[in-house]
Amino acid sequence: TGKCYHTFRGHSAEIVCLSFNPQSTLLATGSMDTTAKLWDLEKGEEVATLNGHSAEIIALSFNTTGDRIITGSFDHTVAVWDVGTGREQNFFIRMLTNNNATGHRGEISSAQFNWDCSLIVTGSMDKTCMLWNAVTGTHIATLAGHSKEVLDVCFDYAGQRIATASADGSARVYNAGTKQCIAKLEGHEDEISKVS
Repeated sequence: TGKCYHTFRGHSAEIVCLSFNPQSTLLATGSMDTTAKLWDLEKGEEVATLNGHSAEIIALSFNTTGDRIITGSFDHTVAVWDVGTGREQNFFIRMLTNNNATGHRGEISSAQFNWDCSLIVTGSMDKTCMLWNAVTGTHIATLAGHSKEVLDVCFDYAGQRIATASADGSARVYNAGTKQCIAKLEGHEDEISKVS
């Protein structure tokens, strides 16, 4: 019917990204104000504010069970949060940071869990994407090859392949097990902003 059920206000700057949880009971919003917020869709109320990033949140994504959410920021870090408590899983801030030898050296552009929530893939303006253990936060692999920024990343539904989209006008497909590039998709004349 085109009816607006709720208007959510609370961020102090533009909202850059948003996502429903799998149950469609919560909406997550990420903002230039460096926070993410969780909103109850039935009540139209804010449930939690996720504080911890030092720059704008550019990407967020729920896992498939809806009990965790990833936020990716221009501060070069990715954080994983407990949806029920709104608390940060601290080891991710330590492990997924540019202060660690294995962390990204540029702004995060995208981040996603795989289907069984065992892995996380992150894309960055540093021209790489990285694969992480979602339970321990351990760095598994750096997937390189693009000549410009990685703008988007995603897993296939089986969690066997990772696709990347880049400002270099190409997309790549990597085998998540071997970490090898199995396809280079070229033909666009300008940057690729999304892949699915």
